[in-house]
Amino acid sequence: MITFKDVSYSYTPGAYALQNISLIIGDGELVAVLGENGAGKTTLVKHINGLLKPQSGSVIVGDTDTKKSTVANLARRVGLVFQNPDHQLFAETVEKELSFAMVNFGMPPEEVTKRVNWALEEFELAKYKEKPPFLLSGGERKRLALASVLSYDPQTIILDEPTTGQDDRQKTRMANLFKQLNSDGKTIIVVTHDMEFVANFIPRVILISKGKVLAEGPTEEILTQKEYLERASLLPPQLVDLSWKLSLSKPSISFEKVTSEALRMLEESRR
Repeated sequence: MITFKDVSYSYTPGAYALQNISLIIGDGELVAVLGENGAGKTTLVKHINGLLKPQSGSVIVGDTDTKKSTVANLARRVGLVFQNPDHQLFAETVEKELSFAMVNFGMPPEEVTKRVNWALEEFELAKYKEKPPFLLSGGERKRLALASVLSYDPQTIILDEPTTGQDDRQKTRMANLFKQLNSDGKTIIVVTHDMEFVANFIPRVILISKGKVLAEGPTEEILTQKEYLERASLLPPQLVDLSWKLSLSKPSISFEKVTSEALRMLEESRR
């Protein structure tokens, strides 16, 4: 379990990036953190792996107070994939990038090899095995950064804008992987602006605006509330927008529900 209790943080005096944040992310949850640019999303998740420490309040990961733990200790349990992969990649080759954390954690060589091979295949990077990471495309570097974290198997995985630069096929593969990891008991936290990805694949949303939690709850409940989305300067998912334009009484992120309701209204109009 990850617990934020009255957490505040500012980069400059008087300007809060986070203000009195209190929330709980349970073990094995799959949750999205949404909000406008500058809302505090990345600042929030950096508190989970100890890159940032609360200036007031506390963050507890499992039974560990992040103020009392090093980043190195938390990193074994909490993997963070940065929004910009170039801030994360550094090794001479893709293969060395994938193996770096595992070698430093002292994993047996045969286990390292097994996990590297899995990552190369899962993220379609095998043909780049001996290439320097910075010769890869932006989307490929994004996948490599994700693979380098997943390969050492942390209990909690945080992904900052993971779908950026990915086509629909890669997004679907990614979603299926997240769901599989989640079904295996992993806690998955996705920071994103990709409303369609959230609507289709993520069951719970934490909505942040101006450093505060604006709302949290089931995805369909949060993403169909016009007031919340407007306050967070977010565009609704396409099906919700369609629901509103059709003036449906119950906006939905489900294609089946929107279609059913629209057909019902059409039938009523013909009577």
